[in-house]
Amino acid sequence: MNTLTRRLYAARAQAAAINPSARAAPATSVATAAAVAPASAAGDVLASYRIRREPYWRPVADEVALYEAAYAVRLPMMLKGPTGCGKTRFVEYMAWRLGKPLITVACHEDMTASDLVGRFLLDAQGTRWQDGPLALAARHGAICYLDEVVEARQDTTVVIHPLTDKRRMLPLEKKGEVIEAHPDFQLVISFNPGYQSLMKDLKQSTKQRFGALDFDYPEHEVEAEIVAHESGVDRETASKLVHIAERARNLKGHGLDEGISTRMLIHAASLMAQGVAALAACRMALVRPITDDPDMRDALDAAVTTYF
Repeated sequence: MNTLTRRLYAARAQAAAINPSARAAPATSVATAAAVAPASAAGDVLASYRIRREPYWRPVADEVALYEAAYAVRLPMMLKGPTGCGKTRFVEYMAWRLGKPLITVACHEDMTASDLVGRFLLDAQGTRWQDGPLALAARHGAICYLDEVVEARQDTTVVIHPLTDKRRMLPLEKKGEVIEAHPDFQLVISFNPGYQSLMKDLKQSTKQRFGALDFDYPEHEVEAEIVAHESGVDRETASKLVHIAERARNLKGHGLDEGISTRMLIHAASLMAQGVAALAACRMALVRPITDDPDMRDALDAAVTTYF
């Protein structure tokens, strides 16, 4: 008889001595109680990763249908497009639409394979294994989204290879375990092709494991609709902001590394919806964040004053 069982019998004897009616109460076995706890805990592992409310997404082509087809065959997906054009929002929307949990990882140059896969941790009870986000998604069946994956070191991204082919498995070398990917698991990555270089690009052996969707800033009317919906400003004001963004995007490669994104337009419009003057909101949210060059700031300020 183990210690836990002896304690349980002692507690029952004490309760029976105090309240004789307790003798008749049915008892749950130690084995049953131990089995119930992990099962309920396992059911809640992905609870915090479920998207409760529908994210706003304005379809611009057939991207929703294409993604649904890709998920149906669990094809890993690669989303390519400029910063702030809606790649992350699209993944959130599709996770909500499909009813799947979404685990997002913001990749960076200091990220290691252990950050994705997991590691041993030391706590009061001793050493225990902690799944990383990729292992968590593969083990329990979530969509794992690696945002700006090219920011991670190439030796880190290689760990996704066994999950993105017919094997659909993730070796945990430190633990001596191989995770067979859950049927609901899918891997999605994103990056901005404008930031690619010889040092920051995906290997062909990685790229060819994915299907790909190209994203860009929407057409004028669609982008104005998105800005108005997300910020609360009227369509006329949203349209003026889009005109400013279009002029700035024409300067990409001619003094600007990146144009004004849809995300930035929503920021400016949100400030205006709070009563901030249009010129101040645009300078704060559109002009100052993307350049420190005095001449370029003057040119962008002039574009703002043209519409406001």
